[in-house]
Amino acid sequence: MSTPSVTARVFALLGAFDEHHRTLRLTDIAARSGLPLTTTHRLVAELVACGALRRLDTGGYVVGRRLWDLGMLAPVQTGLREAASPFLHDLYGATLETVHLAVRDGAEVLYVDRLAGHASVPIVSTIGSRLPLHSTGVAKVLLAYAPAEVRHAVLSRHLRRFTPRTVTAPARLERQLDRVRAEGFATTVEEMSAGACSVAVPVVVADRVVASVGFVVPDLRRTRPRLLAALRVAARGIARGLT
Repeated sequence: MSTPSVTARVFALLGAFDEHHRTLRLTDIAARSGLPLTTTHRLVAELVACGALRRLDTGGYVVGRRLWDLGMLAPVQTGLREAASPFLHDLYGATLETVHLAVRDGAEVLYVDRLAGHASVPIVSTIGSRLPLHSTGVAKVLLAYAPAEVRHAVLSRHLRRFTPRTVTAPARLERQLDRVRAEGFATTVEEMSAGACSVAVPVVVADRVVASVGFVVPDLRRTRPRLLAALRVAARGIARGLT
């Protein structure tokens, strides 16, 4: 059995952090990365020295600013966020509702940008966070237009129930995805968190869905047509900026 390279060990160490484990102690990093404590101690010290990790006064460690700066250079961050930024701000300015921009990353949705609205709506996503593809508006749009093998993989696995209203039955979710493709938008009602509804549309470039943009609001019953019209205008504008 070959010994993991230094690069593999560093990535294993960094992979110990995720949206649910943003602050970790040294022993936690070692346990979650599967590395010996002595190796973890040495690598963590080097990563702190170069700014990739930061040590808190409490003794825990968090991802450092240098990794954030590098991540912002990724094409999914730069080109898409730059093209979308004026339209996201227009959406927010016109509605004062929470706006999301997201892309698919494998079998998850990656939140690329977010403008927080004024309404008191429970929001679980942050910029850079990942969530499953079956329970938010922007995610369902991306799942609906994903390759068939991705949809099959998602529908074949256990779907996590976040609230009593989360759709976890594969057949029902598949019908929803068919409707998303037919109507060109997705909606959810309290599927990720109680009191939060969403509506989202695809961003289409050269017949390919490259992202989705959506609102999270307290209620869609009276506002959906207006929000949907605004999203469609924004999605077309973002797409033009990417071509």
